[in-house]
Amino acid sequence: MSVNLEVVREVSEFNNYYNSLSDLLNKHLAENNLSLSALRVLVKLKQDEENSTAGKLIASLGIDGGYLSRILKSFETNQLISKRKSAADGRTWFLQLTPKGRKLLEILEESSGTSIRQLLEPLAPEQQHALAGAMRTVRHILSDDSRISLDDITFRRDLQPGDAGYLMHLHGSLYAKEAGYNIEFETFICKTFFEFLETYNSSKDQVFLAMHGNQIIGSIAVLGHSRYATQMRWFLVHPDYRGIGIGQRLLNEALAAARDKLFQKIYLITTSKQEAAIRMFKKNGFRKSGGEAYAYVGIAADGREV
Repeated sequence: MSVNLEVVREVSEFNNYYNSLSDLLNKHLAENNLSLSALRVLVKLKQDEENSTAGKLIASLGIDGGYLSRILKSFETNQLISKRKSAADGRTWFLQLTPKGRKLLEILEESSGTSIRQLLEPLAPEQQHALAGAMRTVRHILSDDSRISLDDITFRRDLQPGDAGYLMHLHGSLYAKEAGYNIEFETFICKTFFEFLETYNSSKDQVFLAMHGNQIIGSIAVLGHSRYATQMRWFLVHPDYRGIGIGQRLLNEALAAARDKLFQKIYLITTSKQEAAIRMFKKNGFRKSGGEAYAYVGIAADGREV
């Protein structure tokens, strides 16, 4: 796969900036004669307190065996770790932090926290969250196991300033790529959101959002058009997050909300191009209705088909 030269340049510039930032945030390591790799070993020993071995450290940290051996020897000399022979296998030694090692790690973590707070304090809360989200994205994309699970996703149902604008952007950009829709579709989406926001009433209208960090990656809404009927709209999951159950979770939330409010009819309108979504709707009890070619009618609040 080819790589855009502009992307290469941006990553190179980020690397240079990151190295200088890392030196600033980790100056407390030099003060304690520790390398960043040595700190990673200390942290890992604390995390896997009962079962740490040199082999496990090599596998989990991706560190060279010879380099790790020198780090561990230094830790022993400075009484930062202790070794315990395995009762099951005399060739295996378990590694543990000593009280001195724990105290050093506490001091290092406190110093690191202070440096990070000093870096973030000049930033507005929105900038702090944006920075954290960008860092999370970098870790996710470049990690060996970049697979997102449903546990990484949070869900909320309150519509906040900026949400509607971002949802319009998502619909316009993603449907243009996936279905070939043009600016007319985006105009239609903008119109539906405008009409919705003018009459938005949380007692009958509900918007559900899937979030990865502070980024919206999925949505669905139930809009109460009458005392008995509600319409589902704006069902979308970003392609980078499909296949892990987000769509089904959003649909479950929407159906539950519609039934809780005792709507007798739950309906939606889609197009034949949305094949995956249509399969999900049918699986969840929707059936094709008369009138609009791709309207589906759901289940009444008492469980009867309508």
